[in-house]
Amino acid sequence: MAIVALHSASTGLSAMSTAIDVISNNLANVNTTGFKTLRSNFQDLIYQEKEQPGVENANGDQRPAGLFVGLGTKIANTQASFEQGPTVPTGQDLDLMIQGNGFFQVDILDSQGDVGYTRSGNFFTNRDGEIVLGNSDGPRLEPPITIPEDATTINISADGTVSVLLGGETELTEIGQIQLASFVNPSGLRQIGGNLWVESAASGPPVEGNPGEGSLGTILQNHLEGSNVNPVEELISLIKTQRAFEMNSQTIQAADEVLQVVSNLRR
Repeated sequence: MAIVALHSASTGLSAMSTAIDVISNNLANVNTTGFKTLRSNFQDLIYQEKEQPGVENANGDQRPAGLFVGLGTKIANTQASFEQGPTVPTGQDLDLMIQGNGFFQVDILDSQGDVGYTRSGNFFTNRDGEIVLGNSDGPRLEPPITIPEDATTINISADGTVSVLLGGETELTEIGQIQLASFVNPSGLRQIGGNLWVESAASGPPVEGNPGEGSLGTILQNHLEGSNVNPVEELISLIKTQRAFEMNSQTIQAADEVLQVVSNLRR
């Protein structure tokens, strides 16, 4: 009956509406440092099995196919694309980019957990000289590194070694080591805003190490990783999703007209 069509179309409207929300968020973050595009994954819902395939009929033959009527769709999950974003040169000593796999670690100290993970490398120093992430909360880099007051030059090598040139000296002094973390399933990380992810049961525990070790990427100083959002692809997806939304609304109108015809049969 057309009532099933109404239900299926309504699930389509809901799913397409959520997909438009995801695409809108991607486009809104086209200039967000280290942002990773989210993709909506759809799945169909349960089916009404009106006729089973392979059932023997009156002639002793088996039905070659069954009769199934689906009950719509839903968004199963959103999946982040960890494809590397574009390299953006900045010339700032504390702007860092991860070339390859891995996340910077920062101390967030809130209900979400003790450590946050980020691909955004726009760091600077706070009033105590500690290296902090350049978001609205300014969480400290983990393990913590403090830049001396009289440092005139900051050098961060590909393997994460942090060295400074102190006033009156001619050679660099090593003051710390940046460590990265990787996950078996980075798509399982929870996003909490502020360019941060936190560990979840789906992501698995972090594997920590120095840049360049194992599968971890290396550090590129004076550069940032741009957002990997492709505006053209997102706009195409937006148009396709909008058209799908309109088609589902047309299905509701058609089903409503069918039900009106059925209700008029009594007269």
